[in-house]
Amino acid sequence: MRGWRGFYQVAFIPLLKKFLPVLLIMLVCWGCGYKLVGKGTHLPPGVSSIAIPTFKSQTREPGIEIPFTQAFLNEFIRDRRIKVVARDEAEAVLEGVIKSYEYYSVSYDRSGLASEYRATVTVDLTLRKRNGEVIWKENDLSETRAFRASPGGVTTESNKNVALAQIGELMAGRIRNRFFHNF
Repeated sequence: MRGWRGFYQVAFIPLLKKFLPVLLIMLVCWGCGYKLVGKGTHLPPGVSSIAIPTFKSQTREPGIEIPFTQAFLNEFIRDRRIKVVARDEAEAVLEGVIKSYEYYSVSYDRSGLASEYRATVTVDLTLRKRNGEVIWKENDLSETRAFRASPGGVTTESNKNVALAQIGELMAGRIRNRFFHNF
């Protein structure tokens, strides 16, 4: 039995050789101020809560404001970096106006019936402080999604609704990123 010196030579030195580079990298990165992505925020000063009221629609599509409002609410609630509250409790309000919605056929089957459509939605967004001061405004934010048609029409309507929900989710994600990273 060699004692502590033998243990040191047999167990500790190989372990140190294995983990020393990792430990040094961690210390250097920690000292340089690196942090986990997705946790930092660049919120406007004085804004720690937000309200997202039902979007307004200037289109003829009934109920189009619902999937967009839900998408924005879900995106900000899921993120958790800012509290989503009622309008009277909020320090800022994100208002949305759906300016246009159009869809048109992009492909046809052999009999000349539409087999695929493309939907495009354009939205104006305004973030205001409680006192009405505009923090930022995004005009003509637009997103497009394709959806399949069906001979009966019921599936086409369902696919259109799914496409609208996807457009809302894409827009909400883009705005959330801007909200937390571009201030």
